[in-house]
Amino acid sequence: MKKIVFLIRSLARSGGGGAEKQLTTLAKGLSLKGYDVSVLCFYPDTNSEIDFSGTSIKLISLGKQSRWDMAGFFGRLFQQLKSIQPDVLHSYLPDSNIVTIFLKPFFPTTKMVWGIRHSNWGDSQLNIERGKKLSKWVRSTLYIEQKLAQFADLIIANSHAGQKYHLSQGFPAESMIVISNGIDVDHFQPDLKTGKTIRQEWGISANMILIGIIGRLHPMKDHSTFLKAAALVIQERQDVRFICVGGEEQQDYARELYELTNVLGITEQVIWAGARVDMPEVYNALNILVSVSAFGEGFSNAIGEAMAFGKPCVVTDVGDSALIVGNQGIVVPPNDVQALKTAVMQLIAELNTGNYTQSKIRQRIVENFSVLQLIIKTENTLLSLFDDSA
Repeated sequence: MKKIVFLIRSLARSGGGGAEKQLTTLAKGLSLKGYDVSVLCFYPDTNSEIDFSGTSIKLISLGKQSRWDMAGFFGRLFQQLKSIQPDVLHSYLPDSNIVTIFLKPFFPTTKMVWGIRHSNWGDSQLNIERGKKLSKWVRSTLYIEQKLAQFADLIIANSHAGQKYHLSQGFPAESMIVISNGIDVDHFQPDLKTGKTIRQEWGISANMILIGIIGRLHPMKDHSTFLKAAALVIQERQDVRFICVGGEEQQDYARELYELTNVLGITEQVIWAGARVDMPEVYNALNILVSVSAFGEGFSNAIGEAMAFGKPCVVTDVGDSALIVGNQGIVVPPNDVQALKTAVMQLIAELNTGNYTQSKIRQRIVENFSVLQLIIKTENTLLSLFDDSA
C-alpha cells in the first residue's frame, strides 16, 4: 500500500476547526484501508483533542517555534519526508500548500496534493482582519498560493464554491476537483436523552426553543447578524433561547460580540457555551441550527452534522451551504438580518408540522455527504495519479 503524509499547521483549533476534523477523519479512514498514514504538523499540538490512539497513524510535530522559524522547520520537515519517502504529500490550507511546492524538487516522485478548504476570501476577509500586519500576511500568502498552484499535481477543493472561486483566480482547471466533506453519520445520530441532559446543564426547559450557531468567534462566521436577528425574534416570542458554541479565536472580536448582546438587550436569552468536545450532545439539544457565514465558507461541517441529527437549518448562501441543505432547510442572503429573522420564525412555525422531518433531513446527509463517500472518492482520486494504480 502507498504511503500518504498529511501536512497542516496544527490540529489544535478553538471551536474544533472543520479542516482539522476532516483531515483527521480522512487519515483514519485511509489508515483503516491499509495505507501507511502519517500526519505532520508545523507546531506542537499540546492543546489538540485529536486522538490517533488505536490506529497505526504516526502524528509528528515539526516543532516550529514561530512564523519566522523557517530554516530549522524546513530542515526537520525534509528529514521526516526523507525518512518516510511518501507517495503522496497531501497538504491542507494555504501555508501548507505553499510549502509542498518548495519541497517538490527534492521529492520528484512524490505527488503533491493541495487541500482547498475555503471559497472567496477576497477583500471582505482582508478588510476585517485585525491589524495591518496580519492583513498583509494573509494577502501575501494567498498571492503566493495562486502563483504556485500550477505546480501542484492535484488540487482538491471541498466545495464547488471554492473550486469556482479559485478557478476565477487563475488556478489550473485541469488539476482541480471537488470532493465534499464527509459527515460521520454513524457517530452523529439523534438521541433525545443526551439532548435533555445538556439542556438541563444550560437551564433550558423542554418547552423552550433552542436555536444555535456553531463555529469559532471569527468575523467570517458573522455572529453579529445572528445576534441582531435573535433580538428581532425575541421581540415576538418569549419561548426562545439562543446559543453560541465555539471558541474565542480573536479576543477583541469576541468582546465586541458580548457588548453587542448587551446593547441589544438580549443578555438573558443568549448562552455563550465556548468550545465543546461533546458535540453530539450539543446538536441533540438544539431545535434549529443557524449558519450565517458572510464569506469564505467552503463546506460547513456544522450544517452537515446538524442535519445528520435531523435538525432543520437556516443558512446563508455562502460556499456550498445551499447545496448541503437542498430542500431540507431555508437559504437566505448573507448579512441580511431581516431575512434571517423571517426564516427562523418560519422554521419555528413549522417545527411540528412535518414539513421538515428528522428522517428526511438526516437522509439527505446519509445519501450525499457520508464519511464513506469521502474516503472512497479520495482513495480513487489519489490512486489515479499513479500509472500502476489499476
